[in-house]
Amino acid sequence: MRIGVVTFPGSLDDRDAQRAVRLAGGEPVALWHGSHDLDGVEAIILPGGFSYGDYLRAGAIASLSPIMSEVVDAAGRGMPVLGICNGFQMLAEARLIPGAHTRNAHQQFIRRDQRLRVENADTAWTTGFVEGQEITIPLKNADGRFVADDETIKRLEGEGQVAFRYIGVNPNGSMDDIAGVSNKEGNVVGLMPHPEHATEAGFGPDTALAMSSGTDGLTFFTSVIEKALIK
Repeated sequence: MRIGVVTFPGSLDDRDAQRAVRLAGGEPVALWHGSHDLDGVEAIILPGGFSYGDYLRAGAIASLSPIMSEVVDAAGRGMPVLGICNGFQMLAEARLIPGAHTRNAHQQFIRRDQRLRVENADTAWTTGFVEGQEITIPLKNADGRFVADDETIKRLEGEGQVAFRYIGVNPNGSMDDIAGVSNKEGNVVGLMPHPEHATEAGFGPDTALAMSSGTDGLTFFTSVIEKALIK
């Protein structure tokens, strides 16, 4: 499966995302923010970083990049799209998923191994999980606080669009402890933690402290590949 990873000015984790795709058995394809060419990919990842220096709002300028018009169209046709951290912010700014992101409630950049609960195991990127499963994924952000109006939060909760929830600690003040959401169709998923940093034992979360294999993030990438193979 060919999975495109878009590089924006200020992307930091595009190479890590490409490596995660490769470890999962897929073929990573480097895509450029200034292009309109998706190069025949079957899924797309918007990686983490600080696109355009987070000027205006995190992800706001990147959401207007030429390639994002193609990403929006592809998502509308059902192509799987994953937004990680800054990519999650881009998805929200592009209105591919509901909600928005503001400065962390404690006004500080945070980096930690974060416990999550899988709330929806029926999206393109989560079918390898079990609903209610607890996983550990590295987190690093300054503008990670997920917010929405009460009606939107109620709809997300009621329609199963909350994909992941923080457990143990809410690291940034996100409403309802929301760590990740999906669109109604389930092909677009955004989350603040970084699954590409938990794909190989010994190079991710501390397994003794995290009470996990350290490779929980790999399931995001194997899920989308296996789902495509079933089709």
